[in-house]
Amino acid sequence: MKAAHSLLVTFCIALVIAEACSLTKQTSSIKSRPAPSTSVHTSADMKKRQKIVDYAKELVGSGYQYAGTSPKTGFDCSGLTSYVMKEFKIKLSPASAEQAKQGMPISLDDVQPGDLVIFGDKKHIQHVAMVVERNKSGIYCIHSTNSRGVVVDNITTSKYWKPLTLYARDVISK
Repeated sequence: MKAAHSLLVTFCIALVIAEACSLTKQTSSIKSRPAPSTSVHTSADMKKRQKIVDYAKELVGSGYQYAGTSPKTGFDCSGLTSYVMKEFKIKLSPASAEQAKQGMPISLDDVQPGDLVIFGDKKHIQHVAMVVERNKSGIYCIHSTNSRGVVVDNITTSKYWKPLTLYARDVISK
């Protein structure tokens, strides 16, 4: 009887361990999302963000240039964002793959003017844009595209940009 009880206990322990392993596999395969932003933006922070966006909007209409970092020669996507932020003493890499790692991760639901939105696929970063505004209609971003140069687009309703949207980064808040 003692041996049967011991065998039953061992079987139950093995069953619990197997279930725990199954749960670990299931939860590790779920796509991770950045935690929602918990920072509260002050009035001064929002004014700075608006100044950054206003400066960026002055560049709408500039041409596209691969690896471009100047309004005289044109911008690529990360050249535009690094150029704008440099004016406000915010250091950003001129490469979108590096910008995708800078600052703090934030939820797309919490983006504010001046935040960066990162685009790509599971294998690599393809594009970066700066949030101009988030409202009921969507997230409007300024970015440099190779077909239209520097423009503002609603990425939430765009058939092209929406499926490529990965996540957002706050490179302004400390």
